[in-house]
Amino acid sequence: MGVDIYTASLDSVKELAAFAEAQKAPYRMLSDPDGSVAAKYGVLDPSGKYAQRVTFVLDEAGVLRHVVEKVDVKAHGEDLALLIEELRSK
Repeated sequence: MGVDIYTASLDSVKELAAFAEAQKAPYRMLSDPDGSVAAKYGVLDPSGKYAQRVTFVLDEAGVLRHVVEKVDVKAHGEDLALLIEELRSK
């Protein structure tokens, strides 16, 4: 679809590298072990032990176009593709 996809996780770089290799992930994974980025995006759990699954969709200029707060991991890829097409048509 011509989009860049990144994920962010509280896991270490080593853990993410192992996960990416095992899953053959076709996207970049960003490590946020201290939770500072998750906190800035408002998705860090108050315990600081995990981040909520939230998707932020930005356009080519870096403008936030949509936030998916409830991610259904089984359907998210298809849901996101439909959302991207809808945003492009506007």
